[in-house]
Amino acid sequence: MAGHSKWANIKRQKARVDAVKGKTFARISREIIVAARTGVPDPAGNFQLRTAIEKAKAAGIPNDNIERAIAKGAGTFGSGNDALEAIRYEGYGPGGVAILIEALTDNRNRTAADLRAAFSKNGGNLGETGCVSWMFEQKGVATVTGVTDEDALLEASLEAGAESYELTEMDDQMGADVFCAVSDLEPLSQALQDKGYSVQHAELRWIPGNSLDVSDAEQARSLLKLMDALEDLDDVQTVTANFEMSDELMAVSMV
Repeated sequence: MAGHSKWANIKRQKARVDAVKGKTFARISREIIVAARTGVPDPAGNFQLRTAIEKAKAAGIPNDNIERAIAKGAGTFGSGNDALEAIRYEGYGPGGVAILIEALTDNRNRTAADLRAAFSKNGGNLGETGCVSWMFEQKGVATVTGVTDEDALLEASLEAGAESYELTEMDDQMGADVFCAVSDLEPLSQALQDKGYSVQHAELRWIPGNSLDVSDAEQARSLLKLMDALEDLDDVQTVTANFEMSDELMAVSMV
């Protein structure tokens, strides 16, 4: 609805604040590590790594940092990197908001303890595996900007195998998130580029099947504080939640 922030918009607004706080470098570096670890450490043959590197360069991350992150993911930098494993954690925030966390860790006990502490200090609790994941579905998402003709976007998306799209405003211009099956993300991204669209980034994203509307200012502050606490943890890769709130409440609560 107008004037309402869905989770994707909340993440975009938080990303701007995080950039000011200096969090962007660490988060994107983790994305590169994950991508290099889950596929070949060569962007030419690894779509996920290629998109992460493009995002890093757009954020102004130095090439040395990018190369170091790739080496860490490949297990050729320092020691212990070959022991890294991807783990998904689940929990609840204030008001019963469902939270899904993807982490990359070489010490499960440390990561779980850090997450548990972050939850408990901010009005939430770390849950058991499966407690909230059933509320989410993973999708491929290609984010495009410069959308001037929605009918043309619809036609291009359908031809490229997309399942749906959502229009959104990004940096004062119209854009869209185009959704597809996980396995279709690379061909979708390429097809949209071939149609002349500017694909800002392509990523896998957990999409909540239902959302909780947050209208209480105190709950909003607690939730966003919890999100920040979780995202600040070194082992955390992504944090997704199923709440929505008004743009006005969002702006006030992030101050």
